Amino acid sequence: MKPLIGITANVDFDWKHTLGNDYLQAVIQAGGIPIILPAGVIGDAAHLAKKLDGLVLSGGGDIDPTLFGDEPHQKLGSISPGRDHYEIELIQHMLKLDKPILAICRGIQILNIAVEGDMYQDIYSQIDSPVIQHTQNAVRYHLSHYVQVEKNSLLAEIAGQVQFKVNSFHHQAVRKVVQPFEVVARSSDGVIEAIESKLHKFVVGVQWHPEPLAVHGDPISQRIFQRFIQFSI
Repeated sequence: MKPLIGITANVDFDWKHTLGNDYLQAVIQAGGIPIILPAGVIGDAAHLAKKLDGLVLSGGGDIDPTLFGDEPHQKLGSISPGRDHYEIELIQHMLKLDKPILAICRGIQILNIAVEGDMYQDIYSQIDSPVIQHTQNAVRYHLSHYVQVEKNSLLAEIAGQVQFKVNSFHHQAVRKVVQPFEVVARSSDGVIEAIESKLHKFVVGVQWHPEPLAVHGDPISQRIFQRFIQFSI
């Protein structure tokens, strides 16, 4: 039986839902059945979590900073409060059930916030030391910069190496990481690029976008989706 994989959709001001096709194709390619999840079904997340075999938290807009005790920064972009609250509730139920989660870009940030971590609203103005380009001016499957991965991490095991290149499309990033998560990858400027739970069978968050890379043949990205699907069966 192929696992049912819920993928959260982005939501705009008019509640228009959008999701890049690469998310769907990466899940299909790895052996799962993708299901697009609409935002705003708060209260039904517990029931939904029981039905899903795995969850992909997709990328998208910015996150409401009041969820982690901050005031809005001048560089904060568009937010979707309904999506934020829905995803946090869904994440918490998936964690309780120990079901696999793959959190991508915005997803790694909301994953960390769901367990009371926090984040930078804008890395370029909130990090004092020099920051490399994290919003690349290239196609989505271009490998933009390197990440350094902890050697004893699940991510390093999947990749088969402790340094590799990724793409990059973000101006926000995880800041304080709390249990059950640990930082397992950073870019050369120190920005957190991946976290993992040590208490769950597969809960991995990455700051980059492995879905277009997987679809375009990047072997590490393909293995990330394959391992996620294997844990979802």
